[in-house]
Amino acid sequence: MGQIQAGVVPVTAFQQNCTILFDDETRRGVVVDPGGDVPNIVDVLSKNNIQIDAIWLTHGHIDHAGGAMDLKDTLKVDIIGSHRDDKPLLNGLEGQADMFGLDGQVRNVTPDKWLVEGDCVSFSGHDFEVYHCPGHAPGHVIFYNRAAGFAHLGDVLFHGSIGRTDLPGGDHDQLLASIRDKVLPLGDDVGFICGHGPGGRIGEERLTNPFLKGL
Repeated sequence: MGQIQAGVVPVTAFQQNCTILFDDETRRGVVVDPGGDVPNIVDVLSKNNIQIDAIWLTHGHIDHAGGAMDLKDTLKVDIIGSHRDDKPLLNGLEGQADMFGLDGQVRNVTPDKWLVEGDCVSFSGHDFEVYHCPGHAPGHVIFYNRAAGFAHLGDVLFHGSIGRTDLPGGDHDQLLASIRDKVLPLGDDVGFICGHGPGGRIGEERLTNPFLKGL
């Protein structure tokens, strides 16, 4: 077993961070949140000789899950996540696409497995703990690798900001509670990748992120 490597492929007009997590020795891994531009994702995998074992979803918004079914069909792998509370969002992706003028380009998603708090998902011997962190989306989950001190936070926490809560199913107080009770306790030294923009460290966000004051 080697070290976890992470590559980010910004996809679609939303510039969402589709993330490829893989082991640098086995070259096996997972794709987290393939929001679209599936040919670009496949091209990156091919050029870097990475074999994908599964697709992981942090939540059911179109910019994170819009390409999941096409990528599943291409790679012949399962879709894991998010939490079942996101079922209405994943069942409504085609409707979301219509609103953004993307009709016919996105398919509704049926995960092969829903995730719940306390689950563990893995690739190449790297275990990731699953935390249910609603607020941005009802079924949002995050993935935490304790051994590497690394987390994928999706749209829960950003560098200098937090996820939007003005979308259907959003709840500002619930999001802050998720950050306070699930994310911050992971530890200040934990590094993270998020759904948009640069990642960072939890400790830096605790000190400088204006949305976290008072948590």
